[in-house]
Amino acid sequence: MNISHIEHIGIAVKNLEESIRYYEEVLGLKCYAIEEVKDQQVKTAFFQVGQTKIELLESTSDDGPVGKFIEKKGEGIHHLAFAVNDIEKSLRKPMIKASG
Repeated sequence: MNISHIEHIGIAVKNLEESIRYYEEVLGLKCYAIEEVKDQQVKTAFFQVGQTKIELLESTSDDGPVGKFIEKKGEGIHHLAFAVNDIEKSLRKPMIKASG
């Protein structure tokens, strides 16, 4: 796999509005998009930091993937998304599942 950069960092949060306010007022970043992904039961907010995006994730359901994550592990980094030069080739390689 030939990773070119971190595309985005997904961070699970309990309250999207409060988290947006923190990222804007304390860190000086600007939220450029908010969207709901119904099939993942999540609302997201995006910030750009150089070449990388930060994606805040608030669960819209306790039973959703992010809701379960927060219940088990608390708020924090949920996932890293890497950009690769050849996605088709990268998808053909065997994956090693991370523990946790």
